[in-house]
Amino acid sequence: MSINEIQDEIIETFELFDDWEEKYEYIIDLGKKLAGLDDQYKTEDNIIKGCQSVVWLHAHLEGDKVIFEADSQAIIVKGLVSMLLKVLSGHTPDEILNTDLYFIEKTGLSSHLAQTRSNGLASMVKQMKAYALGYKTLLEKQNQS
Repeated sequence: MSINEIQDEIIETFELFDDWEEKYEYIIDLGKKLAGLDDQYKTEDNIIKGCQSVVWLHAHLEGDKVIFEADSQAIIVKGLVSMLLKVLSGHTPDEILNTDLYFIEKTGLSSHLAQTRSNGLASMVKQMKAYALGYKTLLEKQNQS
């Protein structure tokens, strides 16, 4: 599935809920289902700066696709990061860098999250795009060799 198809699926799922209490329960449920991150990746280097809660993000390449794994100590943050993983993980650096993450606005997340959570979400997106840019550069160098 393309990034936009995944975003549209998330938007459709959010539309099934009547109110924000149900939407928060869904986000918490996503957090509970997130596989988490192997302890070897729960390092200071993998902590996303700008998040109120501790969020670890690890990325690696499989072929030309960036694979993200993440975890957090806060269950709602785990739910938010799980949505980002669903949307961005498994895509090429160019796809990640060129995408407009419109699901954040269309689901109402941008207006219903506390300012600190909203800032944290923006920091997660920024870090994922930074990884994508790094891997894009690496792949370009490999292709020149």
